[in-house]
Amino acid sequence: MKRLLLALVLGSALVVASLAARAEGDGRFTVVRVDLATQKLRLFWQDDRGRPLRRLDKLSAWLRGQGKTLAFGMNAGMYHADASPVGLLVIDGRELAPLNLLSGEGNFFLKPNGVFLLTAHGAQVVDAVDYPALREGVLFATQSGPLLLRDGQIHPAFSANSASRYIRNGVCVLGSQALFVITEQPVTLHEFASFFRDDLHCREALYLDGAVSSLYALRLGRNDHWSELGPLFGVVD
Repeated sequence: MKRLLLALVLGSALVVASLAARAEGDGRFTVVRVDLATQKLRLFWQDDRGRPLRRLDKLSAWLRGQGKTLAFGMNAGMYHADASPVGLLVIDGRELAPLNLLSGEGNFFLKPNGVFLLTAHGAQVVDAVDYPALREGVLFATQSGPLLLRDGQIHPAFSANSASRYIRNGVCVLGSQALFVITEQPVTLHEFASFFRDDLHCREALYLDGAVSSLYALRLGRNDHWSELGPLFGVVD
């Protein structure tokens, strides 16, 4: 509760910094709005020696050694035990892991899954099968799944009566803003998708992960580092 109150109190100060965060949905969700026109959003995975960074506090320390500051961070998609991405990963225009359109078990393979991509002209959340036609000019991209929303519709596999509840995180894009959401209490996938649709008014939204979901935002007093992660989102000052 103290964390949520702090998010509310600091909300206006964060708007001034062009990185807005606040608790929404009766305090069940924290939403960080990244202004892509003014903020430097990017993806990270490994350090300059090829070692997976794995945690947001380690990413922060690595950037600090380069004279940079991590203003915001969040886990950025599903990964294997060695921290390698399950699906597509593009960093600085280089494809480090290929698009994965295979079938399998688990949330990642619950079709349709999707890709968050960032170009010089903005960001999108797209169906993974549509990515090949859009890859030209992509600077950063990460694949995860399932899509929470596609064209404003909740994923058909989600049940309003589901008993499966986890801390979860996801992302959508509204105009020039990327909206990153993490839950403050366990929710179902249907509840999570409904929040993106009904409260944030997103048309497409991508599920990033559950249980390991982590947020780094020192202005909110957040430095979640209880889980080893794979790809990471970061806003760098």
